[in-house]
Amino acid sequence: MHNKVVYHAMKVLNAPEWGLHWPVLRFNFRGTGLSEGQHDGRAESADVTAALNWLHSEYRLPIVVVGFSFGAAMTLAASCGADAPIEARADLCAMAAVGLPTQGFGRTYDYPVLSECALPKLFLSGDHDLFAPKQELQRVFDSAAYPKTLLLVSGADHFFTGRLEQMQSALAGWLKEQVQ
Repeated sequence: MHNKVVYHAMKVLNAPEWGLHWPVLRFNFRGTGLSEGQHDGRAESADVTAALNWLHSEYRLPIVVVGFSFGAAMTLAASCGADAPIEARADLCAMAAVGLPTQGFGRTYDYPVLSECALPKLFLSGDHDLFAPKQELQRVFDSAAYPKTLLLVSGADHFFTGRLEQMQSALAGWLKEQVQ
Protein backbone atom coordinates (compact mmCIF):
# COMPACT_ATOMS: atom_id res chain seq x y z
CA MET A 1 0.00 0.00 0.00
CA HIS A 2 2.89 2.35 0.70
CA ASN A 3 5.04 1.19 -2.21
CA LYS A 4 6.37 4.17 -4.17
CA VAL A 5 4.76 3.06 -7.45
CA VAL A 6 1.36 2.53 -5.79
CA TYR A 7 1.65 5.89 -4.05
CA HIS A 8 2.59 7.80 -7.21
CA ALA A 9 -0.14 6.07 -9.25
CA MET A 10 -2.65 7.04 -6.55
CA LYS A 11 -1.52 10.66 -6.78
CA VAL A 12 -2.33 10.64 -10.51
CA LEU A 13 -5.88 9.61 -9.68
CA ASN A 14 -6.61 12.14 -6.96
CA ALA A 15 -4.02 14.94 -6.67
CA PRO A 16 -5.15 18.32 -8.04
CA GLU A 17 -2.10 18.76 -10.25
CA TRP A 18 -3.15 15.79 -12.41
CA GLY A 19 -6.70 17.09 -12.87
CA LEU A 20 -8.72 13.94 -12.15
CA HIS A 21 -9.67 14.43 -8.45
CA TRP A 22 -11.02 10.86 -8.12
CA PRO A 23 -11.64 9.09 -4.82
CA VAL A 24 -9.04 6.37 -4.28
CA LEU A 25 -9.00 3.25 -2.17
CA ARG A 26 -5.60 1.72 -1.40
CA PHE A 27 -5.39 -1.44 0.66
CA ASN A 28 -3.01 -4.18 1.72
CA PHE A 29 -3.66 -7.72 0.57
CA ARG A 30 -4.40 -10.37 3.18
CA GLY A 31 -1.40 -11.14 5.34
CA THR A 32 0.41 -7.91 4.38
CA GLY A 33 1.12 -5.18 6.93
CA LEU A 34 -1.63 -5.21 9.54
CA SER A 35 -4.11 -7.06 7.29
CA GLU A 36 -5.52 -10.28 8.63
CA GLY A 37 -5.39 -13.60 6.83
CA GLN A 38 -2.62 -15.42 5.03
CA HIS A 39 -1.08 -14.74 1.65
CA ASP A 40 -2.18 -17.36 -0.87
CA GLY A 41 -0.98 -16.02 -4.21
CA ARG A 42 -4.35 -16.46 -5.95
CA ALA A 43 -7.09 -15.82 -3.42
CA GLU A 44 -6.01 -12.19 -3.16
CA SER A 45 -8.19 -11.48 -6.20
CA ALA A 46 -11.05 -11.76 -3.68
CA ASP A 47 -9.47 -8.82 -1.81
CA VAL A 48 -9.69 -6.76 -5.02
CA THR A 49 -13.28 -7.93 -5.50
CA ALA A 50 -14.18 -6.85 -1.97
CA ALA A 51 -12.58 -3.45 -2.54
CA LEU A 52 -14.44 -2.98 -5.83
CA ASN A 53 -17.73 -3.99 -4.24
CA TRP A 54 -17.14 -1.51 -1.41
CA LEU A 55 -16.42 1.29 -3.89
CA HIS A 56 -19.59 0.39 -5.78
CA SER A 57 -21.78 0.51 -2.66
CA GLU A 58 -20.09 3.61 -1.25
CA TYR A 59 -19.86 5.83 -4.34
CA ARG A 60 -21.95 4.39 -7.20
CA LEU A 61 -19.55 6.01 -9.68
CA PRO A 62 -17.64 4.63 -12.66
CA ILE A 63 -14.62 2.69 -11.41
CA VAL A 64 -11.13 2.63 -12.86
CA VAL A 65 -9.00 -0.01 -11.21
CA VAL A 66 -5.21 0.29 -11.14
CA GLY A 67 -2.91 -2.41 -9.83
CA PHE A 68 0.86 -2.65 -9.56
CA SER A 69 2.89 -5.84 -9.98
CA PHE A 70 1.19 -8.61 -7.99
CA GLY A 71 -1.70 -6.19 -7.53
CA ALA A 72 -1.97 -5.86 -11.31
CA ALA A 73 -2.26 -9.64 -11.65
CA MET A 74 -4.94 -9.78 -8.95
CA THR A 75 -6.74 -6.82 -10.56
CA LEU A 76 -6.92 -8.72 -13.85
CA ALA A 77 -8.29 -11.81 -12.13
CA ALA A 78 -10.92 -9.82 -10.22
CA SER A 79 -11.95 -7.57 -13.10
CA CYS A 80 -11.95 -10.06 -15.95
CA GLY A 81 -12.14 -13.50 -14.38
CA ALA A 82 -15.42 -15.35 -14.82
CA ASP A 83 -15.04 -16.96 -11.40
CA ALA A 84 -14.88 -13.60 -9.64
CA PRO A 85 -18.45 -12.31 -9.23
CA ILE A 86 -18.39 -8.58 -8.67
CA GLU A 87 -21.42 -6.48 -7.78
CA ALA A 88 -19.50 -3.52 -9.15
CA ARG A 89 -18.76 -5.11 -12.54
CA ALA A 90 -21.21 -2.76 -14.28
CA ASP A 91 -19.35 0.21 -12.76
CA LEU A 92 -15.95 -0.88 -14.08
CA CYS A 93 -14.98 1.30 -17.00
CA ALA A 94 -11.22 0.70 -17.33
CA MET A 95 -8.21 -0.94 -15.74
CA ALA A 96 -4.50 -0.29 -15.70
CA ALA A 97 -1.95 -3.03 -15.07
CA VAL A 98 1.24 -1.27 -13.99
CA GLY A 99 4.34 -3.47 -13.91
CA LEU A 100 2.33 -6.63 -14.67
CA PRO A 101 4.71 -9.54 -14.07
CA THR A 102 5.18 -12.05 -16.87
CA GLN A 103 7.98 -13.99 -15.18
CA GLY A 104 9.67 -14.30 -11.84
CA PHE A 105 10.41 -16.65 -9.00
CA GLY A 106 11.21 -19.44 -11.44
CA ARG A 107 7.99 -19.36 -13.43
CA THR A 108 6.17 -17.67 -16.29
CA TYR A 109 2.81 -15.99 -15.76
CA ASP A 110 -0.03 -16.17 -18.26
CA TYR A 111 -3.31 -14.30 -18.13
CA PRO A 112 -5.88 -16.26 -20.18
CA VAL A 113 -8.72 -14.09 -18.82
CA LEU A 114 -7.45 -11.25 -21.00
CA SER A 115 -8.61 -12.89 -24.23
CA GLU A 116 -12.25 -12.27 -23.30
CA CYS A 117 -11.88 -9.05 -21.30
CA ALA A 118 -13.62 -6.18 -23.11
CA LEU A 119 -12.66 -3.49 -20.59
CA PRO A 120 -10.26 -0.82 -21.83
CA LYS A 121 -6.86 -1.97 -20.57
CA LEU A 122 -3.53 -0.25 -20.09
CA PHE A 123 -0.35 -2.26 -19.75
CA LEU A 124 2.23 0.18 -18.37
CA SER A 125 5.73 -1.03 -17.67
CA GLY A 126 9.36 -0.05 -17.79
CA ASP A 127 11.29 -1.19 -20.84
CA HIS A 128 13.93 -2.63 -18.46
CA ASP A 129 11.48 -4.46 -16.15
CA LEU A 130 13.10 -7.75 -15.07
CA PHE A 131 9.70 -9.17 -14.15
CA ALA A 132 8.20 -8.24 -17.53
CA PRO A 133 10.74 -8.32 -20.34
CA LYS A 134 9.44 -6.44 -23.38
CA GLN A 135 8.96 -9.56 -25.54
CA GLU A 136 7.06 -11.37 -22.77
CA LEU A 137 4.86 -8.38 -22.00
CA GLN A 138 4.18 -8.03 -25.73
CA ARG A 139 3.06 -11.69 -25.77
CA VAL A 140 0.60 -11.03 -22.93
CA PHE A 141 -0.57 -7.82 -24.58
CA ASP A 142 -1.12 -9.59 -27.90
CA SER A 143 -3.31 -12.18 -26.17
CA ALA A 144 -5.60 -9.50 -24.72
CA ALA A 145 -8.90 -8.50 -26.27
CA TYR A 146 -9.41 -4.97 -27.51
CA PRO A 147 -9.47 -2.21 -26.39
CA LYS A 148 -5.91 -2.25 -25.09
CA THR A 149 -2.85 -0.05 -24.91
CA LEU A 150 0.77 -0.92 -24.19
CA LEU A 151 3.03 1.87 -22.93
CA LEU A 152 6.68 1.37 -22.02
CA VAL A 153 8.61 3.94 -20.02
CA SER A 154 12.08 4.25 -21.51
CA GLY A 155 14.90 3.32 -19.16
CA ALA A 156 12.54 2.27 -16.35
CA ASP A 157 12.86 -0.87 -14.24
CA HIS A 158 10.05 -2.67 -12.43
CA PHE A 159 9.84 0.05 -9.77
CA PHE A 160 10.24 2.95 -12.24
CA THR A 161 13.38 4.00 -10.38
CA GLY A 162 14.19 7.54 -11.48
CA ARG A 163 11.21 7.42 -13.86
CA LEU A 164 8.19 7.81 -11.58
CA GLU A 165 7.17 11.10 -13.18
CA GLN A 166 7.23 9.52 -16.65
CA MET A 167 5.08 6.66 -15.32
CA GLN A 168 2.65 9.18 -13.86
CA SER A 169 2.46 11.15 -17.11
CA ALA A 170 1.79 8.01 -19.14
CA LEU A 171 -0.90 6.85 -16.70
CA ALA A 172 -2.54 10.28 -16.53
CA GLY A 173 -2.61 10.64 -20.32
CA TRP A 174 -4.25 7.25 -20.77
CA LEU A 175 -6.77 7.82 -17.98
CA LYS A 176 -7.81 11.17 -19.42
CA GLU A 177 -8.39 9.49 -22.80
CA GLN A 178 -10.69 6.97 -21.10
CA VAL A 179 -12.94 9.56 -19.46
CA GLN A 180 -13.53 11.80 -22.48
